[in-house]
Amino acid sequence: MKIYPAQILEAISTVRYPGNGKSLAENNMIEDDIRIGGNKVSFSLIFDKPTDPFIKSVVRMAETAIQSSLGKDVEIRDNINVKYRQPQKPVEQPRPVLPKVKNIIGVSSGKGGVGKSTVAANVAIALAAKGYKVGLLDADIFGPSMPRMFGVEDEPVYMVNEDGRDWIDPIEKFGVKMLSIGFLVAKENAVLWRGSMASNALRQLITDALWGELDYFIIDMPPGTSDIHLTLVQTLPITGVVIVTTPQEVALADARKGIAMFKDEKINVPVLGIVENMSWFTPESHPEEKYYIFGNGGGARLAEKLGVKLLVQIPLVRGICEDVDTGNPTSAELIAKKLTGSPDGYTAEAEAFSILADSIVEQCEERNKKLPPTQKVEVKH
Repeated sequence: MKIYPAQILEAISTVRYPGNGKSLAENNMIEDDIRIGGNKVSFSLIFDKPTDPFIKSVVRMAETAIQSSLGKDVEIRDNINVKYRQPQKPVEQPRPVLPKVKNIIGVSSGKGGVGKSTVAANVAIALAAKGYKVGLLDADIFGPSMPRMFGVEDEPVYMVNEDGRDWIDPIEKFGVKMLSIGFLVAKENAVLWRGSMASNALRQLITDALWGELDYFIIDMPPGTSDIHLTLVQTLPITGVVIVTTPQEVALADARKGIAMFKDEKINVPVLGIVENMSWFTPESHPEEKYYIFGNGGGARLAEKLGVKLLVQIPLVRGICEDVDTGNPTSAELIAKKLTGSPDGYTAEAEAFSILADSIVEQCEERNKKLPPTQKVEVKH
């Protein structure tokens, strides 16, 4: 007698799985591996798990059905192989990055030397002076400056354990939690890393640090446009960016490129506004005088042309440079005044950073009202 696979399938189609009353076919329990050699027939039945209480009874029913349909001569006893479905691993949901941070603000510039890091450090401290919880990430991997600006170059970085996991503990000063790659390499050594190494190190400073609850997370981005910028927008849902420039035409041209990058449809990170740094020089002995060394009003014209807000104009004052060089940024004056209970009488430069902090808060609130929550950018290479 010639036996065909279709006859085997037809015979066992009458067998029903006791667990739900459906046929073995309806339960997808018949493996497509029927083998016939003369009168010998073999195939596999698939069960969800080894502890299924109906395994033996279903196998016996299948054997009986085949012999009842095709005759007792069919060799099927003990030839039905039992298999089990591979358990589906639960899909791991990606862990949210900085889940307790309300606003993530990038401080960027089209070129170096315009005072971007000085602005980032001072605005972070100014926000803290106003009572906000603030974090600051020095993302300028190849030129970290925040440890020096905060006067903590020689501070050790420790690990802390929370929720059964070890975290990098940010250093806190002037009310700001701060991390930099500068803490992890010798300060006199250059960082000689390829792009992927730098990006991985940056991700660690973001995702493996205990930042906690923050109102504002300020990122001092590298100048220009680079892999680091792509890493940041792919890793973090950035609320918006602040572009720092000087009034000089060369700086303005590079600032335009930086703004264009963030406005690109693939990136699409809101530009909160422009900071015009070194707007004019004022001698200490003649605070009422202004000398426009790098040009006059270039940042304002750029902001108007591109339809973004000019957040503040910061004067070129010797004290701003000296303050960050000595690890005591100008905005620390705001902290000191607050602690002594005499918030009046700021210097012009400290007042500028106070205005900038207020402008960023205002722009963030407006942005969050008008736009949906920011998502991480999916960049296709």
